[in-house]
Amino acid sequence: MSTRIAILGVGLIGGSLALCFKNNPGIHVVGYSPNPSSTEKYVKRGVVHEATTSLQDAVRDADYIFVCSPVGMLESMLRSLHQLDVKPGCIVTDVGSTKASVARCARELAWSGVHFIGGHPMAGSERSGVEAASTLLFENAYYVLTPDENVDEDAYSRLVSLLRCTKAHIIRMNPEEHDAVVGAISHLPHIVAVALVNQVQQYNEDNSLHEVLAAGGFRDITRIASSDPVIWRDILLNNRDILLQMLQDWKANTEQFINLLQQRDGEGIMRQFAKAGEFRSRMPERRKGVLLGLHDLYMDVPDTPGIIGKIATELGKHHINLSNLQIIESREDVPGVLRLSFRQQEDADRANELLTGSGYQIYV
Repeated sequence: MSTRIAILGVGLIGGSLALCFKNNPGIHVVGYSPNPSSTEKYVKRGVVHEATTSLQDAVRDADYIFVCSPVGMLESMLRSLHQLDVKPGCIVTDVGSTKASVARCARELAWSGVHFIGGHPMAGSERSGVEAASTLLFENAYYVLTPDENVDEDAYSRLVSLLRCTKAHIIRMNPEEHDAVVGAISHLPHIVAVALVNQVQQYNEDNSLHEVLAAGGFRDITRIASSDPVIWRDILLNNRDILLQMLQDWKANTEQFINLLQQRDGEGIMRQFAKAGEFRSRMPERRKGVLLGLHDLYMDVPDTPGIIGKIATELGKHHINLSNLQIIESREDVPGVLRLSFRQQEDADRANELLTGSGYQIYV
């Protein structure tokens, strides 16, 4: 008898999960969307075995249900599932980036015979939708599971075994611990980035050079400020209590820098930078994390027709996946500076070797 998996919401995350499961013998994947055109697309692209606009048909006889809805819709989706005919022993999980609230909702439902285990695959892409789904999305990423303290350990082990298909590294945490850690490394940075960009935007109203000169490093370090407003509204409100405390801590840290500057304490400033640099140097560079990373190479290129196409073609011939490229500067009297961005460090390393061997000057 085959294992039946229902994917509710077959976008980037749900579609990538579906592809990871679908190619394994004995697994049948069903996709759900209330939109008929979406279900047709899922099947046409070969992401699922079948798709339906009926939530009941999608979950009937399912051994696993993956709720891949946005954070703001997770609780309502769980309540809808609670009203349906779900197979006894079924494992229900989600992929939301906040865990405490959905875990609390599942406990309140007191779902008899059904095992809820929260989940958060910490991987993503600059692209979205089922078109961006890939079996490689979760490879070497962290996949956090947040089971309740009273979880059925056999059910937990079965979910872990299934998720081995993703080639992700499974981490077990309680929901509150997850929200505190992810709040610090993802949610708070998004708030800081948005606040910083909006502050510079205010300065730009009086002097437009702020916008002109921000095209380089400032744009890079504030990239996450361009994240989807609706998604982040729901995430931040969902993790509200933790973030309020973290913002108080952030306020204290910024006030510390105010004091250092007021006192002209150069040694103190150096200590803060050294402390941050030492901790940052211990962070793993080559593992996928909750914030999307890019690996950049810079190179001087002459102002010659076709040179950009030649470089991109050369990378493509050697199957090196280029995520993005940007001409930072190109004037008649100055060579252009080309930035090549790669999603994987391995691709950046191979491109560096290839282009250096072709006589180009590469800067990392």
